[in-house]
Amino acid sequence: MKKFKICVYAISKNESKFVKRWVNSMKEADEIYVLDTGSTDSTVSELQKLGVNVFVDKITPWRFDVARNKSLELLPDDTDICVCTDLDEVFVPGWRKELEQVWSDNTTRANYNYNWSLDENNIPKVNFEISKIHTRHNYIWTHPVHEVLTYQGAYERVVTVDRITLNHYPDSTKSRGSYLPLLELSVKEDPEDDRNMHYLGREYMYYGRWQECIDTLIKHLSLKSATWKDERCASMRFIARSYKNLGRYEEAKMWLKKAILEAPYLRDPYVEMALLEYTLENWQELEIYCLKALQITNKAKTYINEVFSWDYTIYDLLSLSYYHQGRKEDALYYVNRALNMQKNDERLLKNKEIIINM
Repeated sequence: MKKFKICVYAISKNESKFVKRWVNSMKEADEIYVLDTGSTDSTVSELQKLGVNVFVDKITPWRFDVARNKSLELLPDDTDICVCTDLDEVFVPGWRKELEQVWSDNTTRANYNYNWSLDENNIPKVNFEISKIHTRHNYIWTHPVHEVLTYQGAYERVVTVDRITLNHYPDSTKSRGSYLPLLELSVKEDPEDDRNMHYLGREYMYYGRWQECIDTLIKHLSLKSATWKDERCASMRFIARSYKNLGRYEEAKMWLKKAILEAPYLRDPYVEMALLEYTLENWQELEIYCLKALQITNKAKTYINEVFSWDYTIYDLLSLSYYHQGRKEDALYYVNRALNMQKNDERLLKNKEIIINM
């Protein structure tokens, strides 16, 4: 097996609490490089103590793609494999060996397993593939936020390494306040980019800017390049969620029906419809959509997945549906299933007591 020169690169800002864990995870590489963009804590000194090559450069105005490209430029020209990570991410040990087993001289990029969200038992909640391992040349980062690694060579050769896993343990206290203006800039720079249009609409939803969310995601669905059904389904669900928050329930239902037709193989639109029926206290319809969701057992590896489609939510909703339909045994069965996944949940325990006494 050929040995390649592997370098990890990252950007950082006020990440001192992650430094030791991150470096320990990345030390299988030959060298580690970090571009610090203005830490006011001990991030830089702690990285240096652990032998990391650290450079400091404030990016003004801030853009993630500029920062990533500057960090990539730090790597030596003779680097064979570049590995881009963030300091809140951790590789499962043995990643280098797995990478070198499949990498060849003509490989340009690798896909691998990414756990974006994990529960308190370290079990993945949202899992998909990413591809931030690549050759030193012919790649640049593009877009101000939700930046994309873009190939500029003649022919990209990608390998998939399922046995490499990167886990994400984010800092929940960090602000994402810069995302919205950067997404607006990204769409302004490239209004035909369907991915960024979807992200911008989603960001408006996060801010409760319902009408702007609706208008932007309708634009997303109209783009010729917006062909990925999972993402189109998500846009339709977010439009419906916005109408729901505006109290326009019939329009919400219309868009959820569109979402189901767009991607009937996903649980998410069925569960979202069930949540709407719960709001409307339509107990039989709630039952129907939950049971349809449960018929889907294949969880696609995509960031589009909603946590509520695969946790205890469906069972919780079914117990409520059956309680209101006077079906005690069914209600008890499903509240117990919910409690099996969400142990010691006070609300579920109270619901179980109410069901027992109905």
